[in-house]
Formats: sequence, structure tokens, C-alpha cells
Amino acid sequence: MMTNLFSVFDPSSSIFNWSLNWLSTLIGLLLIPSLYWFMPSRYHIIWNNIMITLHKEFKTLLGPSSHSGTTLMFISLFSLILFNNFLGLFPYIFTSTSHLTLTLSLALPLWLSFMIYGWINHTQHMFAHLVPQGTPSVLMPFMVCIETISNMIRPGTLAVRLTANMIAGHLLMTLLGNTGPSLSSIFISLLIISQIALLVLESAVAIIQSYVFAVLSTLYSSEVN
Repeated sequence: MMTNLFSVFDPSSSIFNWSLNWLSTLIGLLLIPSLYWFMPSRYHIIWNNIMITLHKEFKTLLGPSSHSGTTLMFISLFSLILFNNFLGLFPYIFTSTSHLTLTLSLALPLWLSFMIYGWINHTQHMFAHLVPQGTPSVLMPFMVCIETISNMIRPGTLAVRLTANMIAGHLLMTLLGNTGPSLSSIFISLLIISQIALLVLESAVAIIQSYVFAVLSTLYSSEVN
């Protein structure tokens, strides 16, 4: 019996007391199309087109001064979050992106590496970012405080945004699903239709949130160059 509404996200599966929940993070590796076929499948062609489109967009966001191969890191980040978001929609698969343990583990090292690199190599540029252009002299101390705080909370907002969006949809689907046994046949058909609509919405959210996470990480890295 469910003692807490959020217990649907709790780790539960184990073999010999070994928790297997976080292994679902690696299942996405099986969904990446293999390269050993002579003739690429439609899935392979679609995935390649997505990667090429993302590479061009991230390259534009990073600017001409970016190092070669930087976009691969953000494309890999997008792929990891996308696969985990989608796998969480399947029954009995642990949604790892609904936990701050994973999302903070992705956001915090990225933000820290950007900050360390920026402050060591481009110190004047980082100081200039604290005061937006055209700020009056009276407001400069306040703007420095505001910009510093907004910079400090970036990894938290990245992590919480992804976690909250994953939890919200799953909770709504769980709440609606639990009302099924007490409804009449007419309302059950309406419930199934609403659940299918929510599933489509959650699929869109899974794509959008992984894209937002990757794009914001790219923008944060472009600021330190």
C-alpha cells in the first residue's frame, strides 16, 4: 500500500540486496543505433539528423571561439537525459531524472568547471559580466549582488527544473490512475483517453526538458569564453 504520494519514485527493485534502480540509467545505451550495419535503418537516419541539427545549433550558441568537439559533450548530455526521461514513462522502470541525485550530479560539475575555467582564464571578462552594460553608477553594487546570486543558483535551477517537470507529470498520471477502480465504465473510458493525452504530453515534456537542459548548459559555457 502506498504510504506516501512520492513513494512511487522510491527505489524498490533489488537482487541480493543490490539496488538495480540506477542501472536503468544505462538502458539508454541499448537504444543508440549501432554502426555496424552496411545499410542504415530509418531509426539510424533520424537519429543522425537529430545529432547533426543539434551540433549546428550548439555550434552557433558557442560561437566561433569554441573548442572543436565541445558540442559532442552537450549532445551526449541531451541524449542521456532524453533516454532517461523516455524510459521513465514505461511501467516498472525507475525514473532516474526525477531525483536530484542525478540532475545535480549533472548540473553542478558542469557549472563548477565553467566557473573555474572562466575565473582563471578570463577574469576581467567574468567581472564585466557582473555589471550589465549601461547600468547607472548608483545601481552597480546592487547589480553585482543580483548577478552573483543569479549565477550561484544556476546549477540548482537546472537540476530542480528537470526534476520538478518529471515528478509533476508522473504524479498527475498516478493520481488519475488510482481513481480508476472506483469509477463507472463511462468515466473509465474518459480516464483512459485523458491518460493517453497525458502520456503524449509527457513524451513532449521529456524531449523539451532534455533540450532545455542542454541548451542552457551550452549558454552558460559560452559566457565564460
